[in-house]
Amino acid sequence: MEFTTVFFYIFGLFMVASGVKVITSRNPVSSALFLVLTFFNAAAIWLLLEAEFLAILLVLIYVGAVMVLFLFVVMMLDVNLNMFRYNFRRFVPIATIIGTIIVIEVTPILWYGYSTNVSLINEGSAQILQATRAANSTLSSLSNTRLIGRMIYSDYIFAFEVAGFVLLVAIVAAIALTIRDSKDAKHQRVSRQIKARREDRVRLIQITTEK
Repeated sequence: MEFTTVFFYIFGLFMVASGVKVITSRNPVSSALFLVLTFFNAAAIWLLLEAEFLAILLVLIYVGAVMVLFLFVVMMLDVNLNMFRYNFRRFVPIATIIGTIIVIEVTPILWYGYSTNVSLINEGSAQILQATRAANSTLSSLSNTRLIGRMIYSDYIFAFEVAGFVLLVAIVAAIALTIRDSKDAKHQRVSRQIKARREDRVRLIQITTEK
């Protein structure tokens, strides 16, 4: 067994274990921390697969931004967990039925896709190997990041622009939802500050002194 294979199984085992703890932990903060551990293990597996750009994105975006924000929100909301656990068993039959339906629907799709891929590989394995060797010889000099950038800005440029537009709309909507006017909110008005005079703000009062 190769050295990288041993690390793959180690990181995969830790990732599966932390993923199980994400859904079984009763504390949302603990679940979020286990999810961070899952992301780190997934990034390590991507590094073993020589996909360093995806590994860095996973650590910087999901671990460094999304999960940190999620932890802040969970700790600031002070969620009452007892309210969610109350009479939880009544949802078990519905959840079991829905889960069974999902498994029944997904199993034929996965089985058909796996059998189709196996048949295609068995039929054209020689051609696939030849094409792979030719592609590797031409792309071996390019880095992983450069290859991803070339595909994004050439083959998938329309999808990339649509995703950017959707994220822009989400940012504008989030800002619009947070700046709602309320009766206690105070906003700065520069025009009134410029027009302010001393006579309107300060009043001098003569007070007689007492002996």
